[in-house]
Amino acid sequence: MVQLFLSEPGLGDDGNGDVANERISLLNRLESIIWSIIASGGRSEARLWLCTTISCISSITPHDQCELFVELLRFKLPKRAIASQLLQMIFEKRPQKVGSIIAKKSYMLEKFFEGNPRRIMQWFGNFASVGESEHRKGARAISQFAFVNRDICWDELEWKGKHGQSPAVVATKPHYFLDLDVLSTVENFLENVPNFWSSDELAESLKDGEILLIDTKFFVDQFVRLMYEENLEDIWAVIKAFLIEEKFSFLCQHLLILLDERELLAFLKSLRRFLIARPKSRDFGGSSYWLENLLLTCNDCASIDELLLLNAVINQGRQLICLVRDEEHEEEKGTIEKLLEISTWSSNSDQWALMNGCVKMNKSPAIKLIGLQSWLLHYRLSKECKTPESWESLFIQNRITFRRSESYSLVMLDRVPKRSGSDLDDGGSIRAGRKKKAKNNRKTKKRGYGCDDNSEDELVELETSTGWQDLQLGCGSWLLPTDGYSCPWNSVDLPEHLARHCFSTWIKWVFSK
Repeated sequence: MVQLFLSEPGLGDDGNGDVANERISLLNRLESIIWSIIASGGRSEARLWLCTTISCISSITPHDQCELFVELLRFKLPKRAIASQLLQMIFEKRPQKVGSIIAKKSYMLEKFFEGNPRRIMQWFGNFASVGESEHRKGARAISQFAFVNRDICWDELEWKGKHGQSPAVVATKPHYFLDLDVLSTVENFLENVPNFWSSDELAESLKDGEILLIDTKFFVDQFVRLMYEENLEDIWAVIKAFLIEEKFSFLCQHLLILLDERELLAFLKSLRRFLIARPKSRDFGGSSYWLENLLLTCNDCASIDELLLLNAVINQGRQLICLVRDEEHEEEKGTIEKLLEISTWSSNSDQWALMNGCVKMNKSPAIKLIGLQSWLLHYRLSKECKTPESWESLFIQNRITFRRSESYSLVMLDRVPKRSGSDLDDGGSIRAGRKKKAKNNRKTKKRGYGCDDNSEDELVELETSTGWQDLQLGCGSWLLPTDGYSCPWNSVDLPEHLARHCFSTWIKWVFSK
């Protein structure tokens, strides 16, 4: 049976140091195997996993995250790829913030439309037809500007008919603008009416940022140039406001994936000074807490290789197991199976000898060993615990109280779910709830086990209900004290959950010393 080693050692029980050293050697071998699997995939997936973990950090304030990402954008060589992605995000979520900036850059607009009939028609070809109230987008800007400045620019309007239209006629029948030759007119304005491109009428049509949809890449490229070549403060102000308003997780998920490993490590080093120290009672079970603690307690950040490995074994245990079981990693899988055969400990003191050894180490190698140990446990649980009986035996042997969950919504729609299984009563023993059902129900006897040395076995009655049948078929789930009985855990998710719980328990003990 798999031992979880959740009980702390007794006073003076330091375990066997030689056994602990053997386990460290075994874990180092396991590290090499896992690293070869990670490296075979080009490391890109492992880097993505690390970015996801960074995005889970919740202690960064909005103004700190703004400073952090602005620093990233300005770091040494311009980060044009990051800037492009960030501008794309701003264009999608806050287009109105940049419309006014575009309106101030008349040369940008002229460049955008010059020699491009498609863009011209998309923006300026939206005149109102009969029954419509007004022109739209650039069409409205042309009509308004032409009327206000008819003395100097009306002749630049080109008409499709045999003769042009006068301002007086068009004023009473706006749909006559449908006869305007839009391409020729805009070309005339580009060549002969420069005031139009900086006019209030055109600026008004641009303020909602809808023009960005015509060719987003063009404006992204232009804004990146304005950021780094002109250092335009208006753009930086929009960027800073966006970085403050958005969630840290959203920014990380969309921007950090563009960094190479050297840049990602530099980002983490910058991130360290913005982290808020948590109390000693912090929950190390959170996805990012181990990383936060590592950054806060280490004078020098771990290498990127160490961080990628640490994150993989701590947060991506299930994905790693899937990789190990892939056909192309048969050799690595065989080696891990051999390590499993010699890695079983029956002595609690031997496990805690390893923990005592970790106390004396620097934080990075200590977290790595604890992470590898928890992943090895994850692997064993997924391999050895397949049936409800094996899981309940594991709970009992490791003194974990549990309650069977009967919330089988797909097969119990006409029944009120009842809590059953094992509960911790006032005497400290695990007792299954007794149920009384209809006369045709069969009853089975099963023993309950104590969760401490003083508890006694008790006979419990369990009906052969639909829920229990599902439990026998391997479809059962349990409520556990590891998360305050907050949600049911099934056989698929239990290996990862228990491995994480063990990691959290072990590392809290090591870091408290």
